[in-house]
Amino acid sequence: MGNKTPKVSIFFLLNFLALVFRTNAGGDTVIYWGQDEREGSLTETCNSGLYKIVNIAFLARFGSGREPQINLAGHCEPASNGCKILSTEIKNCQKRGIKVILSIGGGDPGYSLSSAGDATNVADFIWNNFLGGKSRTRPLGDAVLDGVDFDIEVGGGEAFYAVLARRLSQHSRGGRKVYLTAAPQCPFPDEHQNGALSTGLFDFVWVQFYNNEQCQFDSGDPSKFQNSWKQWVSSIKARKIYLGLPASPSAAGSGFVPAQTVIREVLPFIKRSRKYGGVMLWDRSADKQTGFSRTIKGSV
Repeated sequence: MGNKTPKVSIFFLLNFLALVFRTNAGGDTVIYWGQDEREGSLTETCNSGLYKIVNIAFLARFGSGREPQINLAGHCEPASNGCKILSTEIKNCQKRGIKVILSIGGGDPGYSLSSAGDATNVADFIWNNFLGGKSRTRPLGDAVLDGVDFDIEVGGGEAFYAVLARRLSQHSRGGRKVYLTAAPQCPFPDEHQNGALSTGLFDFVWVQFYNNEQCQFDSGDPSKFQNSWKQWVSSIKARKIYLGLPASPSAAGSGFVPAQTVIREVLPFIKRSRKYGGVMLWDRSADKQTGFSRTIKGSV
């Protein structure tokens, strides 16, 4: 009898261990690739072992009668089908268990949605040319990307991005899942993406906690950031919420946080949330220069 462990003690021990595991559960690092030739190839990016999700940026032209077009800033020339060579590199990433997502939008004008029908047409184009559909003109070859990232930073037809999200989600029914992700600005609600995010269809949301002084992290007054984070995780129906940061001081106008500060002051706070997903960095070129993701890797 003296060697038996009371059942009640085992019960509390298991619950305690579950709580510790949940609190310290690791997240993923997400990177944007495609907007700077100095960042190296997609294969090099995925072979680095630093990232679980790579967003190819951007499908920068679409909607309102425009012919959709990707812009990969010198990596390849889509007009001459030069970006089809990326198909093998995309597949290499996916074989390593890395999700490769097509990011649409970006910070430059050149896209908008004019109607629900327009949104549906854009969604169908994306499905047929980048996802599980079929087209003779697939810009990235026969590789099937894992989903679509909404980085909508330019005004024009905000009400119709919800239609775009719903249509993309419909395409994944009964087949390969289409992951939906988004990169809203941290002021809540995001002025361009609130309608889409309100659909509850998004898997991952990486909030840009930079270029917005009212909600980006400040060691002198962390409450602004903390209150914003709590609002995002409590208000948006998504599987995971990520901390979005620039990977170097020059990668954004404001909001850069040194990696060691992120480890000491930011991650311990945001990892308390069950919705914590990890860290998103803009972008691969900046990260390559600073080694930001490598520094935080063991802490994310």
